[in-house]
Amino acid sequence: MRPRPRLVSLKGDAAFRRLRRARGARGRYLNLRWRPLDVPEVRVGIVVSKKVGKAVVRNRVKRRLREIVRRSHLPPAELLIVAKPEAAEAEYAELARDFFELLRKSGLGG
Repeated sequence: MRPRPRLVSLKGDAAFRRLRRARGARGRYLNLRWRPLDVPEVRVGIVVSKKVGKAVVRNRVKRRLREIVRRSHLPPAELLIVAKPEAAEAEYAELARDFFELLRKSGLGG
């Protein structure tokens, strides 16, 4: 059994710019951009703009997304998760369902 790839936060403007041109998928609450990596890491960047809501709402959405990513088994890749304004009203289960559907569409997970 292969060890799980390490989960790392995506840092730096260049990494986010690089993922803007990467392959993607759109869901009801989230947009996902990704590119494969050769190193055993999963680098994740989460973007929740002010369109989603005030700071309390944005932080709740980010906490939920981080937990969803942490619990998922992902192959080595760089991921950019962008929350849509509708994510503010979504429950944890709805966000998780949307995220896993995007992974399935993109070919990253089952």
